[in-house]
Amino acid sequence: MASSISNSAVAFTGATASDLLRSSKCCGVSGIPLRTLGKARFSVKTRDLSVVAKARKVKKHEYPWPADPDPNVKGGVLTHLSHFKPHKEKPKPVTLDFEKPLVALEKKIIDVRKMANETGLDFSDQIALLESKYQQALKDLYTHLTPIQRVNIARHPNRPTFLDHIFSITEKFVELHGDRAGYDDPAIVTGIGTIDGRRYMFMGHQKGRNTKENIMRNFGMPTPHGYRKALRMMYYADHHGFPIVTFIDTPGAYADLKSEELGQGEAIAHNLRTMFGLKVPIVSIVIGEGGSGGALAIGCANKLLMLENAVFYVASPEACAAILWKTAKAAPKAAEKLKITGPELCKLQIADGIIPEPLGGAHADPSWTSQQIKKAINETMDELKKMDTEALLKHRMLKFRKIGGFQEGVPVDPIRKVNMKKKEEPITRKTPVLELEDEVEKLKEQISKAKESSSKPTELALNEMIEKLKKEIDLEYSEAVEAIGLKDRLLNLREECAKANSQDHLMHPVLMDKIEKLHDEFNKGLPTVPNYASLKYKLGMLKEFSKAKCALEKKSKGEELKLDINKKIKEVMDRPEIKEKMQALKAEVQKSGVSTSADLDEGTRESISKMKKEIQLELANALKSMDLDVEIVTAKKLIDDGLKGKVESFREETSKKIENLMNSSDLKNTIQLLKLEVAKAGKTPDVASKKKIEALEQQIRQKLATAMNSSEIKSKHEELLAEIALESNGSLKNHDLKEGTPKNDESRVEINLGANRSFI
Repeated sequence: MASSISNSAVAFTGATASDLLRSSKCCGVSGIPLRTLGKARFSVKTRDLSVVAKARKVKKHEYPWPADPDPNVKGGVLTHLSHFKPHKEKPKPVTLDFEKPLVALEKKIIDVRKMANETGLDFSDQIALLESKYQQALKDLYTHLTPIQRVNIARHPNRPTFLDHIFSITEKFVELHGDRAGYDDPAIVTGIGTIDGRRYMFMGHQKGRNTKENIMRNFGMPTPHGYRKALRMMYYADHHGFPIVTFIDTPGAYADLKSEELGQGEAIAHNLRTMFGLKVPIVSIVIGEGGSGGALAIGCANKLLMLENAVFYVASPEACAAILWKTAKAAPKAAEKLKITGPELCKLQIADGIIPEPLGGAHADPSWTSQQIKKAINETMDELKKMDTEALLKHRMLKFRKIGGFQEGVPVDPIRKVNMKKKEEPITRKTPVLELEDEVEKLKEQISKAKESSSKPTELALNEMIEKLKKEIDLEYSEAVEAIGLKDRLLNLREECAKANSQDHLMHPVLMDKIEKLHDEFNKGLPTVPNYASLKYKLGMLKEFSKAKCALEKKSKGEELKLDINKKIKEVMDRPEIKEKMQALKAEVQKSGVSTSADLDEGTRESISKMKKEIQLELANALKSMDLDVEIVTAKKLIDDGLKGKVESFREETSKKIENLMNSSDLKNTIQLLKLEVAKAGKTPDVASKKKIEALEQQIRQKLATAMNSSEIKSKHEELLAEIALESNGSLKNHDLKEGTPKNDESRVEINLGANRSFI
């Protein structure tokens, strides 16, 4: 196509100089005003000027502009800008390996329905039964999924993609393309959309739904251009104040040579740094698999949410298995060890919440899953929008700072402990006595106040002080040993004792003598050490506070036991049958009209006695249910002061005899051996240790029994028993004569709680 403009003279009436100056040189015309040029006549010639245009053949776009745009939206629907459109046909069903048991049940249901249609018979009951079995089997399968099974669900070919969810949850969505530096990476999709009238910047990894789309989208693995496009949209959202929602679904960043040349690592690192400084709320949702830095490049958010069957990992289970076990077949084991599922990541506080999926996975009901995502976005954004900019940035920073923490007190696996760095022992220092005295005085004030009120806080403070004093005393003793010059001997002796314990033999007498000599030398030299005064003070405080702790424990235990027993007694006495009997007995006594118990007739006395016994038995049974030893005994008059003095003197004499015996070298060595064996055996002694301990205990018992069976102590004991028996019989007879009641009328319930507690 060619055209030419005639250069013949044209009359320019009314043309000014400025018009001539403003004329254009285009189209081969010079010095002619544009207004006049518009009125000029053109003639077509082929020799002066020619413009050629050729129509380029292009591939017809797969998704053309919509024929009927939405009349309610000015300019029509803008979703035509996206290459993504819903499939007209449903995707072919794909059965995973672990789902194969369900296929047989599904086939049975289809066969029964087909038979019902062909024969016209009613098989509704059988179909309902099979369907209930199928639903139960599906529920059992999907509520007990293994990590590798969740990985397979996250990679399911029919799983809804980022754009599937976007078009389900947004009212309007406009896709934005390009990174302004290279080309538009289709593996990452970005755009602005609205949910319930709120504008958000959406960005996410986009996988294909078939082979053709996967090739076009590079299987959801972005190049540096994709991450730079996401970065551009992040700056855009930050500038306009749009909250950002990212969807993660990628095996990882594309790791080819070209991507590395274009700066794949730098692009990811730039995104990580930038996301921590954005002043708008960011929510990331893992909808499939989130692999390594390729997922994290758009995942540095205030809240990280995961679909129920999504996974988030630093390396795929197959890659991890190939590295650690040299075979990809160990992927199930690797998936379990990596802790990549939603529940595990929530426990580790990497993920902040789980979005539920329908039974069968997100592909079983994509629309329902999308609505759950929409609900989660609204709830999370409502929470984040309450924060100001400073709080939002701090919240995002702290979320990632706490990742990788550890829990104290949990034992480390010995296999992991092999290559761990040895923990350096903390440098301990003694607390000055003046500082310790202040703490002691404050604690004493608390203890004195606690006698009137609750003792729980005081017990905690007391325990802390006792532990502190123990550590302080250990440091003081170490300093004293070093000052006396016994440190080397003590270390050598410890090594000898450790060797003796490791050989499972009783301690040699020579070693026992060495221990005794070292102990005596230390005791003799202790008063001369410089820190003797502070050690003595701390020992005295430890003894005092230990007594106070025992008193508090006894008091609290006694009060608790007293309350429990009173409660139990009240329960027994409030029983309807006992109340009725008591009322009847009271009425009988009132009817008799007597004023004292001595005037009651024999029948009433027997009724009262019988009633007492019944109540005693009920109380005894009730208290026995509390694991208390209960014994019903008759009342006795206390032994007079003279007899009491004899008992006390006999007890002191016996105690002195036992103390002398315990201080004898023979028995002392045996007790020391027993202590060492018990310490060596620990909480779970083996058979050999038990036998050694029992043998030593038997030796100690025999020696004590021999000493206590001496003729002098035995005769005194028999005389004292005879006096007590005579005194008891006489006092009981006098009591019976004075009161005029049977011996067994006055009785009580005696409760024995063992060595640690007692209550009468």
